[in-house]
Amino acid sequence: MGTPGTPDLVNLVALIFAANIDYWFDRVKNRLEEVFGPMDYVSEELDFEKYTLYYNQEMGVGIKARLVSFERLVHPYALADIKLITNAIEDDFRVDGKRRVNIDPGYVHHAQFVLATTKYWANRVYLRRGIYADVTLTYVRGRFVPGPSTYPNYRDEVYINEIQKIREMYLRKRKKLRSKGSIEE
Repeated sequence: MGTPGTPDLVNLVALIFAANIDYWFDRVKNRLEEVFGPMDYVSEELDFEKYTLYYNQEMGVGIKARLVSFERLVHPYALADIKLITNAIEDDFRVDGKRRVNIDPGYVHHAQFVLATTKYWANRVYLRRGIYADVTLTYVRGRFVPGPSTYPNYRDEVYINEIQKIREMYLRKRKKLRSKGSIEE
């Protein structure tokens, strides 16, 4: 029998994507930082449309993305609430009922990259309030590896390299937190 323990805090991240990404990113950045604290990493513009056109009808053409990391570590159990908050922020920026920006939160842990989603699939674990956790990438033999149901953009080395950069930042933050003798916020 195992003994329950305290989970590691994790590095909150979000993929923000939209047509006219710079315009929409500038509008949601402050809202996200008001709720989740300062960002400590913002990726360069990432291609998004080359992987899917699913969002074009609602959001327009020319969809690009930015992956961001937040300075403050969070408990993994907060992921469902975080997804509900980002959904509400998306709703605040709707135009004529259509989303103009999409904010997909998740977290980086030393062993995995997890996304929050409202869509059930076999590789997703129900959290609560209609939100699932998708183990998108696992860290195996020194690199992140996609699973069989991983979205195409997260299979691409460009995205994996961005997540790897955040993992390295996370490991430094976690080490610093542990050296202070505190593993909880």
